[in-house]
Amino acid sequence: MRFESLLEAVPDALVGMDQNGVIRFVNRQSELLFGYERDELVGQSIDMLVPETLWQIYAQHRQDYFADPRTRSSGLDVELSGRHHNGGEFPINVNLSNIDTGDVLLVITAVGDVAAQQQAVQNAGLIEAIVEYSDDAIIGSTLQGTITSWNPAAEEMYGYSSREAIGRSIGKLLTPQDRAGEPQDNLAKISAGQHVHHLETERVRKDATVLPVSISVAPIRDADGAIVGASEMHRDVTGQRRAFETAQQVAAIVEGSDDAIFGSTLEGTITSWNSAAERMFGYSSQELIGKSGGRLSPKDRTDEIKAILAKVGAGQHVEHLETIRVRKDGTVFPVSLTVSPIRDVNGVVVGASAINRSMTELQHAALYARSLIETDLDPLITISPDGKINDVNEATVRVTGIPRDKLIGTDFSYYFTEPDKALEGYERAFTQGSVTDYPLTVRHRDGTLTDLGCNASVYRDLNENVLGVLAIGRDVTERKRAFEVAQRMAAIVQSSDDAIIGRTLEGVITNWNPAAERMFGYSRHEIIDRTIDLLSPEDRGDEDKSLLVKVSAGQPVEHLEATRVRKDGSVFPVLLTVSPIFDENGAVVGASVICRDMTEQKRAEQVLEQDRAMLRATMDSLLDPHVLLEVVRDKAGRIVEFMFADANPAACEYAQKTYDELTQMRLSDLFRSAAQPGSLVDQCRRVVETGEPLVLDDIVYTQELIGEERHYDVRAACVGDGLSYTWRDVTDRHTAVERLAESEEHYRLLAENASDVVIRLGADWRFEWVSGSVADVLGWAAGDLLGHVIDEFIHPDEHALFVQAVADTSPEDTASAEFRFRRSDGSYRWVLCRTRLKVDEDGAPVASVGGLVDIDARKEVEAQEMDRLETLERFQRLTVGRELKMIELKKEIESLRSLVHRDRNEKGD
Repeated sequence: MRFESLLEAVPDALVGMDQNGVIRFVNRQSELLFGYERDELVGQSIDMLVPETLWQIYAQHRQDYFADPRTRSSGLDVELSGRHHNGGEFPINVNLSNIDTGDVLLVITAVGDVAAQQQAVQNAGLIEAIVEYSDDAIIGSTLQGTITSWNPAAEEMYGYSSREAIGRSIGKLLTPQDRAGEPQDNLAKISAGQHVHHLETERVRKDATVLPVSISVAPIRDADGAIVGASEMHRDVTGQRRAFETAQQVAAIVEGSDDAIFGSTLEGTITSWNSAAERMFGYSSQELIGKSGGRLSPKDRTDEIKAILAKVGAGQHVEHLETIRVRKDGTVFPVSLTVSPIRDVNGVVVGASAINRSMTELQHAALYARSLIETDLDPLITISPDGKINDVNEATVRVTGIPRDKLIGTDFSYYFTEPDKALEGYERAFTQGSVTDYPLTVRHRDGTLTDLGCNASVYRDLNENVLGVLAIGRDVTERKRAFEVAQRMAAIVQSSDDAIIGRTLEGVITNWNPAAERMFGYSRHEIIDRTIDLLSPEDRGDEDKSLLVKVSAGQPVEHLEATRVRKDGSVFPVLLTVSPIFDENGAVVGASVICRDMTEQKRAEQVLEQDRAMLRATMDSLLDPHVLLEVVRDKAGRIVEFMFADANPAACEYAQKTYDELTQMRLSDLFRSAAQPGSLVDQCRRVVETGEPLVLDDIVYTQELIGEERHYDVRAACVGDGLSYTWRDVTDRHTAVERLAESEEHYRLLAENASDVVIRLGADWRFEWVSGSVADVLGWAAGDLLGHVIDEFIHPDEHALFVQAVADTSPEDTASAEFRFRRSDGSYRWVLCRTRLKVDEDGAPVASVGGLVDIDARKEVEAQEMDRLETLERFQRLTVGRELKMIELKKEIESLRSLVHRDRNEKGD
């Protein structure tokens, strides 16, 4: 009761609350001040009397106080707003004190007319607290510049204690020599009643280091309003200036980049757009900033964008994603995309930064190379070092009858009739570097065999490492040889980052990123604060000077080809983009250098130029006409015609036009019926629209130039928005095939019905073909002899005579030999063998064609006659010296001798 009476006697409103802010008791003054009944307040939150928006500030002080209330001997006194029962708000003073019960006592006083002195005391206390705890250096001085006050922040900033600083001249203590007059100019303005706002200047610390500061100076007045001194507030702007320069450097890097760089929100709205993006996509920054980035992607790739933004929102990076983008004009092109998260000062992901690099040039080069491969009429295959197929063209698919996707990854030797021989040629290519005219036979899936003369060579990367073997097979059964194409591999390094270097106008390096470390070999610690001349060859000094002149004038230098020097002394080509770095006043204070290592690109350009020259030379050396066709479209975008864009000499000769004349013509100008429905233009249109190569063999087409029908093999493949087109006049081959088929049929009928045995032996003297009459003559079925060497059937006594007869005979003559041939029952029968050797165009033997004539009966008669002759001669010798007249006997002997001589002459014919 005594305590409650004491509370009621206090003239101020007293409110007791626990540490959770719940009201425990109030006195009568609280009821009067806030208009509530006591029962309405007890048990309610203190927020009922103090608005929540202001109470949050107060609550922070409350938490600090309750953390260790013993540290405060007096309560916290703050000015807040109170809320009346009627909803109105009014200013109150609140004093907080701890009581023994563990609760908190709030002494609340309405702010009315307060004495000026009390207000001044409060203001002075507030100012003192501000000065004491300010992060800025606050210095008081007389109008003559003598320091009169020095707060803790000034001690920390300049290194002088208040005892060392107070009483000394502010100009002599803190001002650099080149700015000695600056403090007096400031004090002159203060004496005139003026203020100095945010003066950007420099001051000197106790350790003699210079720091950039922003200074504001205000007059100090006495009670009568007279100016008696100055108050200076010094703010260290080192971090601010560094941040500004960094921002300028980043902006210069983004603007000078060759890659399209743009920022977006996590919802896909574009927030920034650099110059390279304008060039790449065709949109200006005004057209796209604030719009959705979805218009840059094809409609079928919207899920891709959502997935990318989801990853970035989770703080992940998306690097080197190969995808498709759309320009303003609707054209689609390939890009390599890298997307990184953008974070705010608290590390929260608030957006995404996307870097787009166009892949169009590389894709066009690959498509052009692929089209040349596909239009080759010869089978072409690339084989890995472990003997697996890497790639094939359509000609290989046709000769094997197996689709490309089934061939790739399989053992290449499997498709030849002699796998071991194929492996031997492959290994020879590896050891010797190449093989030419290597004979192999490839097996089609339907059993058809094709004899090939194969050329193979290893192909390498730019570092001369062997990547595999490239093999081209030519059908040697044809008399006309097809053109030869070698696959070329071009490697362009895309993954290397650019070196980004910051420098002053005097050439001192201020920034050095990790890519620069990798590119030049210097670590950051080795290169910072050293001159950039260290990176330039000695003979390029004038180049750097001219760059500095342009950059100092605020002009960027873009895409400058130059050379630079690494730490190890090696010189390499680079592509430079140099942009000025501006300070906050727009003055050029440095330069940002983007340095791209062009070594690989230069090497790739050289290889590409060599490839182009080789392709041009290959195209011009082809015996078959070859042209490049460009599509002609109507206003609706439909393909209506094709123009000759390029042609080799064979095409010009075929068309009887010069190169300039032919490349001004349309396809229907050369082939008048080409534009008819279903004709040549329609076939070429389907190749462009479907991407599937055109393969036509032995088609009949009326040649308008000579007015007769001719037979052609045609190949066409898509190249970008055009065609690679090759045709071959095979009329002679068609006629020859027909005649050959007719002659082979006549030959077969003749051979099958001949009484003698007709044979064909391979170069290794194995039977390749035998007529059916062999069964009647020798008892063998024709299939029993195929694949066997003829030596197996010749009697050993006559084998040497047969070999000698063949060896002594030229391809223009017929070899003849008599020998006993082993029959199917094991007995031997005399035959007369006549053969003629067939050779290829290089003179190498390929076959022997001839026949076997049964002479067993003649040999038997001849043997009988020889026996009779020997008997008569023996009888003659017995009667020599006798005078017997044996005229008739002599006549018979002479007759037998002439008969024997005649048989021997017939055998030698």
